[in-house]
Amino acid sequence: MKTRHLKETLREWRHDFHQYPELGFDEHRTSARVAELLKSFGIEIHEGFGKTGVVGVLQRGNSTASIALRADMDALPIDEKNEFRYRSKTENVMHACGHDGHTSMLLGAAKHLAESGDFNGRVVFIFQPNEEHGFGAAAMLDDGLFDQHPVDAVYGMHNIPNMALGEFATRAGPITASEALFEIEISAQGGHAALPHMGVDAIIVGSEVVSALQTIVSRKLNPGLNGVVSVTEFITDGGRNVLPGNAVLRGDARALTPDINATIEARMRQIVEGVCLAHGVVGNVSYETAFPPTINDSDSTSKAVAAAKKLLGNKAVSGECEPKLFSEDFAHMAAATPGCYVLMGNGTSGSHSRPLHSADYDFNDELLTVGSSYWVELVEQELNVEL
Repeated sequence: MKTRHLKETLREWRHDFHQYPELGFDEHRTSARVAELLKSFGIEIHEGFGKTGVVGVLQRGNSTASIALRADMDALPIDEKNEFRYRSKTENVMHACGHDGHTSMLLGAAKHLAESGDFNGRVVFIFQPNEEHGFGAAAMLDDGLFDQHPVDAVYGMHNIPNMALGEFATRAGPITASEALFEIEISAQGGHAALPHMGVDAIIVGSEVVSALQTIVSRKLNPGLNGVVSVTEFITDGGRNVLPGNAVLRGDARALTPDINATIEARMRQIVEGVCLAHGVVGNVSYETAFPPTINDSDSTSKAVAAAKKLLGNKAVSGECEPKLFSEDFAHMAAATPGCYVLMGNGTSGSHSRPLHSADYDFNDELLTVGSSYWVELVEQELNVEL
């Protein structure tokens, strides 16, 4: 591994970030530490992209070829259950998705490339805020990220619990799904629980809507295409002996292409209108797409796979993995310039195998050298041009 000599340094950085997690657009300490370290490596830094984002630029040689590597920095509003010495010191905030590790891996790659990288061209290191809510990448782009620092391709990485350490996966085309948040308001006619015939029970109408929404995926989409529609909240103004006149349903929809997402929205509106019309009540739908799907560029994906095979061996690398139905803010960057999002195994036991966003999850320190070495391998492969 190219960054094996940095193993303990990477661990120290990661544990420090883990102890002091910060939520989206509030990553002030994290950003300051990232900028401080990049500057100490001799890397040109630019702060304030997307509020708390940091960009580092490293030029070597005379080539105009360029590559961007992106890591996310924000934590989650979760109270950590782990008891190790470096657990979060901030109540109800923890790094439950591994962004502390992602940041440390990219810093490790930056340090190695600045000190002894064998490449000719420009590397742009992107440390992004607020990935969890889907606002950080767009904010950095709005602040002129790729206008000021144009690149040939951008790459992002995420750890995956219950995937063996040292395994790598990606695919050309859709790799993560869009996420849409929906809210359905049903205005019926409440009344006495003993006299249901005198009103229209919003629970009955809402229940029919919930059941009918499940037919979108099972009957309205091509079976070869993926989608998810989940109702996660059902709120009414009913009481002990009061039939509710109003109900609010909220939920989450996932799709791997914009067309599938549009189909889900259209069918949802049809279902709500039809069910409510049958009961003589009014229904309104709000449908907001928070994350677009992440679409990997085929050429960038081929390059990502080639670098992984050189570092990890052919058996550890999948270039045709199944797409994932979680969502990723990197989608905005991959839409702005050719890019590829890759997955690396976090391990299959203990806290390293716990689901992302779990209070007892933890990033695997052994992945730090693997991931940072991969970034170095990719840069040296893509910027391998004669001086």
